[in-house]
Amino acid sequence: MKIDPWEHKKIYLEWKEKIREKDIKGISKENSDIIIQYVSDMEDGINIAVGSVKGSRSYGRLLSLKNRMIFFSKKFKELYGVDNVVKIKEEQIVRFFSNIQRGIIKRKDGENFKSPVTYAKIFKAFWHWYMKVNKKKGIEIQDITTDLDNQQEKPDWVYLTEEQVKKLCENAKYHHKVLIMFLFDTGIRAPTELLNIKVSDFYNDFKELNIREETAKTFGRRIKLMLSTDLVKDYIKLKELKPEDYLFKFCPHAVNQYLQRLAKKVLGDGVSEAGQKYSELTMYDFRHNSCCYWLPRYKSESALKYRFGWKKSDKIHYYSELLGMQDTISEDDMLLDVTKTEIEQRLEKSEKENKILHERVDYLERAIGKITILADKMQLEVNE
Repeated sequence: MKIDPWEHKKIYLEWKEKIREKDIKGISKENSDIIIQYVSDMEDGINIAVGSVKGSRSYGRLLSLKNRMIFFSKKFKELYGVDNVVKIKEEQIVRFFSNIQRGIIKRKDGENFKSPVTYAKIFKAFWHWYMKVNKKKGIEIQDITTDLDNQQEKPDWVYLTEEQVKKLCENAKYHHKVLIMFLFDTGIRAPTELLNIKVSDFYNDFKELNIREETAKTFGRRIKLMLSTDLVKDYIKLKELKPEDYLFKFCPHAVNQYLQRLAKKVLGDGVSEAGQKYSELTMYDFRHNSCCYWLPRYKSESALKYRFGWKKSDKIHYYSELLGMQDTISEDDMLLDVTKTEIEQRLEKSEKENKILHERVDYLERAIGKITILADKMQLEVNE
């Protein structure tokens, strides 16, 4: 059984049961019907737009789609008097997302949206689904989303140096110390992959970790532990955990709160190099920092991607932003690469000179031999 730390499945199924015989509360029937149809299709993996990943969407994704579509329904009614999301006009939709981007349209709490592009992408995916559904009926629908801004702004995160990670560990409670080093070492996705790790997933005297296929977001993988082996081994022994026991059991929200208090106490309330305050540290940030740590140590990009469960190389820069990188080229590297041709030319010249020298020695040896023979003849003539 896969642990769902956010209970997405439970929440989604409860919502689905709730609207089985009723419309979605707070929006028009037209909007309710089309949102239910859209989310249902995404659950089954039906009418997926061209270019999008095929297959059914996760429960977390389904909840996100449902919530964002309800948000659009309410906002379109409030701003433009539109009772049906598919009746929105191209000019209105472009202006709507532009105003979100510029902070004119705000969240309920009055703050700006943290990821406006995500909202635009969700509406774009919905509209392409709507186009595909109608195309099957012989109806051509215009794509009104072509001018939407899809440029993703990467959110800030908390960058930590190796020394700062050590300081956090030194001041953390034992349980959290093990957790921090395990996150930093493995770069595992937290809390989804993390909370599904069992004692039986460790191999080779806790020097290797198997992230099972059924619990991984992308693909299963077996990675080496280089920093946390002893801590994990002692932790399991102290907790008397059995092979089928989960390594960690905790509430993600509570752990993140603890990490934020710890970081503020140990590192202060300043802003890290990745743009976010130390006091906003979460488990997710350790995946970023683990990438920064391992990037200069792995000789192969494909091996690094395997460790982190990535299929695309752009994730490496996304997670590391090349923070902590150094120029490691040395004079030896220059000797091997830059002056290699010059050295080869010198060696070739030396070999030629040696060849000439050997030829001269051979010539002299032959000449001396001839002189010796001639001298012997002359000596015989004198003696006669």
